[in-house]
Amino acid sequence: MKSITYAFLALALYSTNIVYAQDWSSSAELPGIEKCKDSHGHKVCYKDGNRKNIYELSESQVFNYINEGARHVMSYPVEITPMQIPLKSLENFFKNEQGSPLRRFIYRASQDISKFKSIQDIYSKLGLHQYPEFETQRGPNLIPFMGELEKEAMGVTIFGKDNARGITFSCAACHSNNLFGKKIIGLTNRFPTANEFFHLGKKLVSKVPSALYKSFFKASKEEMYIFKRTKNALKSIGIKKPIVLGLDTSLAQVGLSLSLRAEDEYASFSKKFQRRPRKSGFDKKPADSKPAVWWNVKYKTRWLSDGSIESGNPIHTNFLWNEIGRGVDLKKLENWLLDNKNKVDELTAYVFNTEAPRYNDFFPRRIDIAKAKRGEKIFLKTCSGCHGEYQKGWSDNSTVSYEEAIETTKVWYHKKTPVIDIGTDPLRYEGMKYFAKDLNKLKISKSIKTIVTPQKGYVPPPLVGIWSRWPYFHNNSAPSLYEVITPDFKRVKNYIAVESVDPKTDFDFNKNGYPHPSKIREPFRSKKKYFYNTKLQGLSNQGHTRMLVNDDGSEKMNETQKYEVIEFLKTL
Repeated sequence: MKSITYAFLALALYSTNIVYAQDWSSSAELPGIEKCKDSHGHKVCYKDGNRKNIYELSESQVFNYINEGARHVMSYPVEITPMQIPLKSLENFFKNEQGSPLRRFIYRASQDISKFKSIQDIYSKLGLHQYPEFETQRGPNLIPFMGELEKEAMGVTIFGKDNARGITFSCAACHSNNLFGKKIIGLTNRFPTANEFFHLGKKLVSKVPSALYKSFFKASKEEMYIFKRTKNALKSIGIKKPIVLGLDTSLAQVGLSLSLRAEDEYASFSKKFQRRPRKSGFDKKPADSKPAVWWNVKYKTRWLSDGSIESGNPIHTNFLWNEIGRGVDLKKLENWLLDNKNKVDELTAYVFNTEAPRYNDFFPRRIDIAKAKRGEKIFLKTCSGCHGEYQKGWSDNSTVSYEEAIETTKVWYHKKTPVIDIGTDPLRYEGMKYFAKDLNKLKISKSIKTIVTPQKGYVPPPLVGIWSRWPYFHNNSAPSLYEVITPDFKRVKNYIAVESVDPKTDFDFNKNGYPHPSKIREPFRSKKKYFYNTKLQGLSNQGHTRMLVNDDGSEKMNETQKYEVIEFLKTL
């Protein structure tokens, strides 16, 4: 009897951890009912389902996976990552007086870090956000309680204990935002500067001799191990600064890092290529892009803004590319992925389950429904062929409440995610061809079934939560929705970015995006790093025009119609 009870218990425990197989292949389609229509002479087919519950888990299983996945978002789960800054060293540095030998030594190695007065200053430099203090600061996606880590910042990850602690950063560093007082996980960090972490490592670690480091910081044996491991990893990490604040160079960092490694199936460490890196297009050309929002992945079957990942779980792929850019031994990572499948699944479940912030939750009853309905009609004629259709509550019943009327009750998006070349800046998608071959031949890529195929163009994204995603396009070249639906020859060429703190000063309600430069508040108005110039290479705001103009080149939409479309987009 006892053995039967144990067997039943074991079965119950096993069943709570079942992860159903998911189709990550290039032939994957969205679930749901299919409908097709003609759009400007082309047949497009949508489906009304999504993969929010990516593993088809029970309600209790989803709850458990989301909770664990949220913790991985806040604290990077790949503990074997070699790129860690010894935390005790940073603490010792900030404890020393300004004129101490330690300060003078670090100043010679890295003037940047000598400008900081605390670790929190570094977090601020990296663009990290603080944990919410109050429930009213929480957005639609779970932010778990992280204990002592909440004294740091979202995304800060500390491995080890006592005097042997290494610090690195998690997904939340680039995929969280402070949106008018609410912390939104899954929303693009408008000012991501995670690459500064690697520049800091290069300056602080790679230039410091181990013997001097041990002497100045009184480092323990365990901390010396962290230091030497990081120093060694930096030899295989290629770094490139973004063209402008708001974009990241993660794509370039992977490509440049691979050029420092051997060309075998494990991209083994190579002293030869560390001394003389293989040629890479990223040496001369930029391929900067913004971190993508998460809640869109449930509607897609291709990943990245250029759709170049045509098969494979995007979280698996993210870990692989992340770790190439952090100097990992790929044999160790391969073993880690095998041993930690549950962590990958939990993070995957969380990302696919995320929801977009809703306009009405921030600005109650500010949407003009009659105006939005007019905008919907224009959208269906002009935009839906690429971006899908969105069934609204007002379509079902004329007597529904205001909140029910503006609700999106169903999303119809392409059954297989397309890639379309609409003339936007090509450098991001062109960058993929520099190293796609190197990625595909990796043994670990084959084991996780990730296939990268360079595409010509970009994915026309689902528009759920589009109101919150300014600035627009993959390279942030359009400061507002108004500019997106204006032909490129009429778009503004420059703008100034500003943090989304106060909607009265930091948001243009009519155009939905950054205010006019003359209305940007200080200190943003005076700091060059917030200035965006679309004339620079890789920052062009060209394209997305042919659907906005008639055959004679005149605009299809007048000013009134543009604002009606924007009003509709706010409801998504």
